[in-house]
Amino acid sequence: MTVGELRVSGGYELICEGDTNRAVKSVYCGDLLSSVMLKAPRDCAWVTVMGNINAAAVSFTADAACIVLAENAEADREMLDKAKEYGINVLKTDLPVFEAALRIYGQINA
Repeated sequence: MTVGELRVSGGYELICEGDTNRAVKSVYCGDLLSSVMLKAPRDCAWVTVMGNINAAAVSFTADAACIVLAENAEADREMLDKAKEYGINVLKTDLPVFEAALRIYGQINA
């Protein structure tokens, strides 16, 4: 599944567009940035409520396919600027973190 397909089938709002043809192979949840850097698998959809510049840097370092901001978390301007610079896809949903991750898992494994 690609980020673009994930966005459409899950009804996520695309708030920063990178390569929407990038494959999403897994899902990872976490807000402790050091853990995300070490444990998030490459090409994952990272579900978080962290909408700051550090999240963009961690996503880039972890080589995540996209960031999914759950619980209507807001991305600040610095994050969006850095995500655009790095070509990071950032999606948004009002779902809680667990429900967003569960939905993404189901979409990937359908």
